[in-house]
This record gives sequence, C-alpha cells and structure tokens, in this order.
Amino acid sequence: MADIAKGPVVEGEEPYNDSELAGEEEVEVTEKKGTSGDRQAMWRMGKVQEMRRNFRFVSIFGFSMILMASWETMLGTSTIGLIDGGTAGLIWMYLVCWIGFICVNTSMAEMGSMAPTSGGQYHWVSEFAPAKYQKFLSYMIGWLCVLGWQTGAANTAFLAGTQIQGLIALNKPDYTFEPWHGTLLVFAVSAFNVIFNTFLAKKLPLIEGIVLVIHVFGFFAVLVVLWVMGPKGDAHATFTTFNDYGGWNDMGLATLSGLVAVVLPLLGADAAVHMSEELRDASKTLPRSMIWTTLINGAMGWVMLITFCIVIGSLDDAIGSPTRQAYLYVFYNSTKSLVGASLMGALVITMAIFCNLSITATSSRQLFAFARDQGIPFSQTFAYVSPKFDVPINAICLSFAVSCLLSLINLGSSVALMSIASLSTAAILASYIVSISCIAIKRIKGQPLLPSKFNLGRAGLPLNIVSIIFLVFVFIFSFFPMGPKPTPAGMNWSILMFGATVVFALAYYAVRGRHVYAGPVAYVRKSA
Repeated sequence: MADIAKGPVVEGEEPYNDSELAGEEEVEVTEKKGTSGDRQAMWRMGKVQEMRRNFRFVSIFGFSMILMASWETMLGTSTIGLIDGGTAGLIWMYLVCWIGFICVNTSMAEMGSMAPTSGGQYHWVSEFAPAKYQKFLSYMIGWLCVLGWQTGAANTAFLAGTQIQGLIALNKPDYTFEPWHGTLLVFAVSAFNVIFNTFLAKKLPLIEGIVLVIHVFGFFAVLVVLWVMGPKGDAHATFTTFNDYGGWNDMGLATLSGLVAVVLPLLGADAAVHMSEELRDASKTLPRSMIWTTLINGAMGWVMLITFCIVIGSLDDAIGSPTRQAYLYVFYNSTKSLVGASLMGALVITMAIFCNLSITATSSRQLFAFARDQGIPFSQTFAYVSPKFDVPINAICLSFAVSCLLSLINLGSSVALMSIASLSTAAILASYIVSISCIAIKRIKGQPLLPSKFNLGRAGLPLNIVSIIFLVFVFIFSFFPMGPKPTPAGMNWSILMFGATVVFALAYYAVRGRHVYAGPVAYVRKSA
C-alpha cells in the first residue's frame, strides 16, 4: 500500500480485493478506512488513505451548508449589489445564478460520485480530458483550484473582519474605519480558524452539525424579526427598481458588474468534494450533500434577500450607512434597538467566521491533494499529514499565510473585498468550466463514463451544456470593476492576480512541473 501513490501503476496488477488490502477484520466500515466502496475507490485511484473518514451525511451536509452560508453571505455582500444593480438587480440575478448553480453542482456531483477524491476538479480533468491534453490541463486546473480556494479563505476572513468593523461602528458612532484595523481582524479570524482546524480537527464533524442548527434556526430568527418589525416597502418598486450608483450609464451593464454579490453566496458546494477522503461512503453521500446544499441554501438565501430588499427603507441611507454594511443599517432600522441589531449582526458575523473555518479546511485539503501529485513547489512539505492530528498541517498554515498576505491589499485599495472575491470566484469558475467541459466532450463522443452511484443519464449532456454557458458568462463579468474608469485604488485587480498566477504556473510547468507531474490518471488502476 505504501508505494501506490509514488508512481504510475503497472497494468496487469491484481484487481481490487478488499480483504487483501484491509485485512479480513477490517472489511466492515471503519473510521480510518471507511466502507468497502471507499477503499475500492482509493485503490482504483492509486491513493493511500491518510486521513480519518469521520464525516457522515449530516456532518458533511452541515460542512457544505456552513461553507456556502448563503443567507449570511448574501447579507454581507449586499452592498456591492445595491451599488451596481439595486434591489431588482440583486433579486433577479440571484434567481438566475441559483438556477445556474443547480445545473453546475448537479454536474459536479456526478463527477464526484465517479471519483471521490480531495483533488476534485484537477483529478476529474486528468481522467476525463482527451489523452493528449490530460497532463497539461489537469496541471493548470490544479493551480486554479489552489488559487480559488486559497483566496476564498482570504475573502471570507476579510468579509468577517469588515463586518466586525461595521458592528463596532454601529455601537460607537465616532469609530473611524482604519484599513489596518480590517487587516488585523483578518489576521485574528484566520488565526482562530487555523488553530481550530489543527487542534480541534477531530471535533470538526460534531461542530459542523451544531453550527448547522444555528445556521437554520438563526435564519428563521432574523427573518421573523424583519417580517414583524421591518418597514414594509412597495413590492412592485422592490422587484423592478434597478440602480447604477457605479456610474456605468447602462442599467444592464451595472447589474452584471455587481454579479459577484450574488455569486459568492452560491459558490462552493464542491467543498464537500475536497473533503471526500474524510467522508464515509463518499461516492453515495457526496452527491446527496452537494445537491441538497445547493437547493436548501439557495432557497434560504433568496427568501432572506427578498425580505432584506422589502424592508430596506431608504436605499441611499443603507448604502451610505456609517457601518458600511447595509444589512446592519436594516437591522437597526427595523428593531430601533442597538442591542437587538447588534445581536442579529453578531449572529451573521459568527456564521461568517465558521464559514471561513470550513473554507480553510477545504483549501488545505485541495492543496494537500495537488502537492501529493507533485503539482506545486515543496510538494513533500504540503503533502505531509500529521500523524498526531490526521490533517495536512503545513497546508493549513499556508492558507493562513495567504489570507494574511492578501489582506494587505486592504491597506491600499478601497475595494479590496471586491478584488479578492472576484479573484476567488474567477479561479473556481474556471476549474468548473474545464472539468464539466471534459465530461461533456466524452458524452458527445459517446465514450463510456466511470461507473457511479449517482448518474445523470440522458439529462447529463443538457445539464453540462447549460452549466458551461452559464459559467462562461459569470466568469467574464467576475473581472469587472464597480464602475467605469476606476482609479487605481478602486480598480478590480483580480485580473492581474489571476494572470500572474497562470503565468507562474506555466513557467513552473516548463521548468520543473512537466518533469515531475504525471497527473492523477497515471496512478489509476484498471479494475478487473
């Protein structure tokens, strides 16, 4: 077993035999090895089981729900959408994106059932892309996944940090927003989650289950308060009023430039994929978790968004609130109580912190998987799994370092959150586009797919095509700034960071990567 992941598997080896791999006494379900199906999947992919499979359906469902945290994240990013799009832009673009992500996540759920591995998209590309392009495409998608999830951890930490500043401003009107305050809060949030993901990693499934209860009941608590106490606006105006505070002089373009506000709350259902080597009966449980997360979180986010827009009151006052958080203005305007608004705001911020906790775990597992396949510099370091904690501790520490470094953008840019959010969105969307395109090509060519416990059948190709069209559209607009002719401080610099990462990946591939990276497909064993 120890040599499985060190090089390509020689064809003609003996087929999988559970009793031989695990020992007769371990054929039953175990926390370390999982089910027989889990062991067979790892054997087929040529990987060694290094982490404990202590997640089950409820805990991984909670993990995915908390990571997306759609209704909480929607409140946190609402200001971006109110500036470019207004209430109508937010509501209708959210609905469009929700439908789009149902198609996307269903497509990925099928691939996750076929190959449940922490590598996720780059592994799928390696297995499903045309043989001529497998190695290079897989390598580039691996880098984009690293970029997307590492910046995703930074983005959610920054989102939590700025909301904490808003809560301080709500209670202390004389508070002055200092960029370095926000940066230090990112450090604090990231450090908390690194410690949690290291020393309390074994308790993560339990914590996710508990926080899931808070996520659901908190939703109803906030919703009822807004319904009962919030000022009721005109429904027709709420659903039809678009705004262009960004200065585009085109309502359609303004609405599309604020698209990132509604994409972020719906992004990340594939996080469960990157935890699949810690999930029991992954090929069956994984797709169920992804699809239910998309449906339930999406519905909660849309209901909360409509309610928020109905009770928002003065749009100008909400956008210009001293808290810089439109939802905190709405909470206070509805309750007329600092204590009430602060408690509701603290709930949203707490969920943002736990969202960052889940994303930190996801980003570290994805980095670990890519390092295990020698896709990045210092691969052995980041592929190391601590026997004491059963987690890739070096990968977790790198996630912390990246979050801290990216938070420094806040010191020089007034729209740092927009840039980091756009970068994370674009990188992850690009990985979705390529991986779904690969399986769509196999379907078009009539080539056989891997067996799986979740199969889309005839609906597969239409869903894949709709997903690709939607993703390309959102990918393009994720790079847009909040207004035309932005100043350097107001520019969306995500395109520069995205391009720099691609150039570095290409350079590393040319110098070293192509010599050491074989791609996951090189390790795959042929079933009997």
